[in-house]
Amino acid sequence: MGGFGRYLAAALAARFASEGMGMAVVLLAVERTGSAAHGAFVLTAWLAPHVLAAPLAGTAAARARRPRLFYAGALAGFTAAVAALSLLLGRAPVPAVLAVAVLGGTCGPVVTGGLSSLVAGLLPAGPARDRAYGWDASTYNAAAVTAPAAVSVVGAVLSAGPAMAVLAASAALAALLAATLPYADAGPGSSSPDGPRAGLGAGLAALWRIRELRAITSATTLAFVGIGSLTTTSVLLATGLGSPGAGGVLMTAFAAGALAGALTLGRMTGVAPGRLARWGMTGTGAALAVAAFTPSVALTAAAFAVAGYCDGPLLTATLRIRSENAPAAVRPQVFTLGAGLKITAASTGAALVGLAAGAPPWTLLLGIAVLQLAAAALHALVAGRKPVPAEGVTEPSEGSATAPAGPRTPGGP
Repeated sequence: MGGFGRYLAAALAARFASEGMGMAVVLLAVERTGSAAHGAFVLTAWLAPHVLAAPLAGTAAARARRPRLFYAGALAGFTAAVAALSLLLGRAPVPAVLAVAVLGGTCGPVVTGGLSSLVAGLLPAGPARDRAYGWDASTYNAAAVTAPAAVSVVGAVLSAGPAMAVLAASAALAALLAATLPYADAGPGSSSPDGPRAGLGAGLAALWRIRELRAITSATTLAFVGIGSLTTTSVLLATGLGSPGAGGVLMTAFAAGALAGALTLGRMTGVAPGRLARWGMTGTGAALAVAAFTPSVALTAAAFAVAGYCDGPLLTATLRIRSENAPAAVRPQVFTLGAGLKITAASTGAALVGLAAGAPPWTLLLGIAVLQLAAAALHALVAGRKPVPAEGVTEPSEGSATAPAGPRTPGGP
């Protein structure tokens, strides 16, 4: 298996563990304590550190003298936290369990954006790297489809404890594979032990100063306020349609559609990533708006699958934009910060839909659709049209503070 193949295996194993945690924690809490709320508190402690740990994880990754040790170590810490929670949840004092969840959550940005930042060092810039980001995005979607299903099956056949153990084993496999990856230099201008080091706020500054990064970050953060509330909304919607247990069917349809979208539309390297992102958010919003008015679970599931299909290429486009426009010295920070902001936005959306759970479900889904359309409009507004340099004026050099680390796609935002 080549370097990128091993990377995909590591990313899929790590994200499988991450995607399964939401369901596994709640199932284990109900099994041992009889309270789903207990699981919700642990899950909140697991997710909360993501946005705070993101800049720290990105800076540490960029400054690591031995990146192999950093990535494998972070995944090993993630593994240890999952294994510890499988043993302690419902048995140890609540503060101790929450502390373990917080420590495990601090490794989360490495599992998401941190791993994706390695792709630029594994493949040269060009169509091959663009396609690689499509495959990388598909690991998220594949994990979203398979992990909850695997947790449910193992939990039903055995119990929630063994289901958590499966997630820990998957995370351990990811750590082992990460230790075998070829950690090549990410490109000119990357941080090195003997060169200038990017500061803790350099990634955030790049997200703000570089228009392409600012556009995709603001748009996807807004979109994920809606995506974060989609799971709860799907349950409420299915209940309103007379099938209380069909919420999982709707989300599975969305995840399966997203996987198909990532493997097809996400591999369209001839389309500028900014345009692909806008198409994706617009299509997702339109399909969810249709789903708000469908009269049956079957038709709603079909609309959810179309929405997922449109959402699939959004992550691919996002990864391409970050890779092409982030200065190499702060690329890990840009990836981890972007992922942390999206996760925080999703958590905010989940909290908001909890407060509005008494509203008609179709209005909640319509609100999610409006957020997707607003995100597409926000991206178009912030990205604008790329200015044409005046004659004799050169673009910033690759190693400058605001220059992209790699070539830009013609016609990009």
